[in-house]
Amino acid sequence: MRHLLLALCAFALLVPAPASAWGFYAHRKTADIAETNVSPEARAKIRRLMRSEALLGTPECPLATIQDASVWPDCIRRSFWRWGYTAAWHYRTAPICETFNPRANCSGGNCVTAQIERAHRVLADESLPDHVRLEALAFMVHFAGDVHMPLHSGDKEDRGGNDREADYGIVPGLNLHWIWDGPLAERAISDPADPVVRRYTAAERAELGGGMAADWGRESWEISRSFVYPTAFDTESVCEADLPMKTALTQDDITRGVPIAKRRVQQAGVRIAELLESAFAPGPLVLPERD
Repeated sequence: MRHLLLALCAFALLVPAPASAWGFYAHRKTADIAETNVSPEARAKIRRLMRSEALLGTPECPLATIQDASVWPDCIRRSFWRWGYTAAWHYRTAPICETFNPRANCSGGNCVTAQIERAHRVLADESLPDHVRLEALAFMVHFAGDVHMPLHSGDKEDRGGNDREADYGIVPGLNLHWIWDGPLAERAISDPADPVVRRYTAAERAELGGGMAADWGRESWEISRSFVYPTAFDTESVCEADLPMKTALTQDDITRGVPIAKRRVQQAGVRIAELLESAFAPGPLVLPERD
């Protein structure tokens, strides 16, 4: 029993805090995938923008690599007096029991899908100062990761699962959002026999990539509606009854969730690479405006 308790304590120290959307580890993996799948020309342009890092005035939150960019927007949120207004940019939850509306819950562009598009436009605008474009790059890379985490889009009156206490196998006392942000995603992308960080073939990139921010949000919402909530609460009728505020994911639930979480990380990485390529391309293809 003593060994079990020590193991649980050690595991708890490794689980990311719920404020760090999709977890430090998973976000950096999306950046690794993106960096591995962009062209040398795009990598060179990213490095040039990184030289303006000091002008951002965030020495406590480094922004010297694309991996730094993938977690920078979470890091700066610690300075709430300066960056608190960005908190709503990390998600755009929509009720899983209502018809999906890509324009809802985004007043003034304060949601993850709108901010991906805004950041892409800013990054693509070569008339702007490098440090302004660098900030946009960090927001774009991070938010493109966030929108692929299902519970940043799907919700059942519980703040995307944050209010639903859930056990993760033998680990008690987490919440549903936290599980998909941290331990489940980390397990999904940690198999050395099947690494997610590699150069994907053209066919794989075509299959994993494509779409726009609103499409990616809809995908996450659908996963929440059809898998995350039904699996966590062992019912296909999640919209026909009130769900309990506490549940537990069994080992079978976790095993079934792993390939879904893994694919979302892979899709995020490939799509971040696509965003970077289009932003840095001559005459860049800028994402169209949404209503």
